[in-house]
Amino acid sequence: MEYSPMKVKLITAPIIEPITVAEMASHLRIDDYDTFASNMTPYTCTAAGSHIVTTGYTLYGTAVDVLGKKALVYIRPVNNGTGGTVDCKIQESDDSTTWTDWTGGSFTQITESTDTTTQEKEYTGTKRYIRTASKILVAACEFGTDVFVSDSSINEYDYLVSIIKAARRNTEDITRRQLITATWEYYLDRFPRCEDYITVPFGNLQSITSIKYKDCDWASVADDITMVEGTDYIVELNGEGCGRIVLPYGMTWPSDILYTSNPITIKFVCGYGTTTDTIPEEVKAAMKLIATDLYINPEGQIVQNGITTYLTNKTVMALLSSLVLREEF
Repeated sequence: MEYSPMKVKLITAPIIEPITVAEMASHLRIDDYDTFASNMTPYTCTAAGSHIVTTGYTLYGTAVDVLGKKALVYIRPVNNGTGGTVDCKIQESDDSTTWTDWTGGSFTQITESTDTTTQEKEYTGTKRYIRTASKILVAACEFGTDVFVSDSSINEYDYLVSIIKAARRNTEDITRRQLITATWEYYLDRFPRCEDYITVPFGNLQSITSIKYKDCDWASVADDITMVEGTDYIVELNGEGCGRIVLPYGMTWPSDILYTSNPITIKFVCGYGTTTDTIPEEVKAAMKLIATDLYINPEGQIVQNGITTYLTNKTVMALLSSLVLREEF
């Protein structure tokens, strides 16, 4: 986002892209540029062996990174103890820490009569990590779970990743927005002279992490002065528009003589969300058009209003026009 002289720093980058490599490959009609079998990598989720009775779904498999890839989850039963049953389901996570059940990810219960039948499910969710969670009742049962991940050919896969990233950055430049959730620091040289608010860049403000400033006696971070939300300022999220930091009634901005270099730091989190389904369809469509032009004509680019864009028609601008932030920041 290099469209203005404002001073910002990306602290925590997005964890995913708004469109996946599989989606881009499908859009380009190159889904078959690799076969699943030739690029399939198996990962052990729950090690095969005898597993004792559990209380609930507490036998967790090892997390597997499947971001932007095709994945099949296998459960391979071997032998159930007398009366024993195994229930198994797929769970998903953005960060490999907080897990939720993936809708449609439950396998058919394994009983003594079905303990030689292998089951499989293709994961079609949008999270970065998946694992299995299993419940064993009545008696110990022997089984294991595996995740088979299709890694596309390195050159083609990496190239698709790079053009998706370029398309996302170009879309962010055009709209002046942060798409996938990220954390930024915004640096100001002074507090407003007349306004009772500060506009926060990039839209879709989720939270203000902190507002700190340095006075003229500042020597180290220990001297940072931290403003208190609710007392020194109020946060307006303002939906898809630009959020604002607003003075409470009767309050004024600090009048200290400020430090000479980046005296005010506003740390904030913004973006539509951490999953692809939070991104407007217009954004995804525009990104695919930009990425397609990069894929077909990698040397082609044009400049509009000082912004380098990778497109050959007006459709991208039409798709994104209603999402462009007009506020000054």
